[in-house]
Amino acid sequence: MDDPDAVVDDQDTLGQARAGRGATTADRARRAAGATRRAAALSGKAATGAARIARKASRAQGAGESGLYRLIELHAFHAAGDAALAISLAGTLFFQVPSDQARGQIALFLGITMLPFAVMAPLIGPFLDRFRRGRRWAIGATMAVRALGCWSLAGAVASESPWMFPTALVCLISSKAYGVTRASAVPRLIPRRLTLVKANARISLAGLAGAAISAPIAGLTSWIGPDWSLRYAALVFVGGTVLAILLPPRVDSAQGEEQVDLREVTDSGNRSRRAGITPLVITALRCNAGLRVLSGFLTMFMAFLLRNEPIAGWEDRRTLLLSLVIGSAGVGSTLGTFAGSTVKKRTPDAIVLATLVVDAAAAVYAALFFGLIPAMILGLVAGMCQSLGKLSLDAIIQREVPDAVRTSVFARSETLIQLAWVVGGFLGVFMPQVAKLGLFIVAAVLIAWLAFVVR
Repeated sequence: MDDPDAVVDDQDTLGQARAGRGATTADRARRAAGATRRAAALSGKAATGAARIARKASRAQGAGESGLYRLIELHAFHAAGDAALAISLAGTLFFQVPSDQARGQIALFLGITMLPFAVMAPLIGPFLDRFRRGRRWAIGATMAVRALGCWSLAGAVASESPWMFPTALVCLISSKAYGVTRASAVPRLIPRRLTLVKANARISLAGLAGAAISAPIAGLTSWIGPDWSLRYAALVFVGGTVLAILLPPRVDSAQGEEQVDLREVTDSGNRSRRAGITPLVITALRCNAGLRVLSGFLTMFMAFLLRNEPIAGWEDRRTLLLSLVIGSAGVGSTLGTFAGSTVKKRTPDAIVLATLVVDAAAAVYAALFFGLIPAMILGLVAGMCQSLGKLSLDAIIQREVPDAVRTSVFARSETLIQLAWVVGGFLGVFMPQVAKLGLFIVAAVLIAWLAFVVR
């Protein structure tokens, strides 16, 4: 029989051991909590430091004094909101709607997008110049419409309302309109120490940073539901609306400026020369139109092709496949923006022609050897050439165009390349879903356009 005193001693020892283990567990929990708090504090400090560095960079070289930094921050909000909107649409309208219905609705979107730009673009600039604070409110309106549209779209998605597509179209049209209205604001805010090329490169980098930060947040909220990522996008656009209204008054000032119409920036005849627009500007603009046609074509053609006829071995991973191709275009755009900041040290005239040649060559290569790697290379090249071509166009406009019409030429050029993207999108939507056929056709279009440009 066990000794009662020994049993008591054993129980005391066991209790002390359990208490020790309990204390050890509690200590570990306290240490883990402390480590978590320290990690959170460090993360907060890192985020604050990163924001401080970004803000300092946006104000460098006189951008703080001229007010350009506000436009840089505004563009970051624009790109962040558009990234969230794109992720939401990809998860709702694109992959959940039957392909034929989606193609018809997207063709409708492109038609609605092209029509107002083609008809109203020559009238918008002169109309806004008649009103004080016109351009700031016009930029703000493109943000506010998207904020309201995304919030309404969230409700439509949750209830599966037939208003999903019309609301999405309004958001996408407003995004295109933002690019046109912002274009006229950039030259008015450039400080003396900064060129138009560097200013646009800085704005583009801010947009890439905004999209890179926003995309993961939108992706996480979309796991809760696509309507939540749309509500997040709406909040981002509300912030963009406030920033647009806070733009400096110089954005509205057209003092000393003269207007040119679309015909003067597309025709290299006597009318353009009288306005001070040289043939080099016309050539650069035509090259950029070709680059945007390819960009619009690939966006629509690849989206439907990889959904309906995925590359062999990727049938069960179509979303990932599309993400890889689109992501390669984003990487190319980033590389092109960084490379474009050195455009002034090279010859932009030669660069802008070379980008069109390289785009056509990449399309031929992808058509001959279509697969995942050629498709990613084509996306990479198209993104890089689009950024390089646009920055080269900016450099040529700054060098060749007189101060009095530079702002107007810059705005009109943005309108035309947006229209070129829409033309390419139309071609991509209606192209038969045969990879090699579609890519050979767009390559032929680019080669024919190149021959027209250099004739």
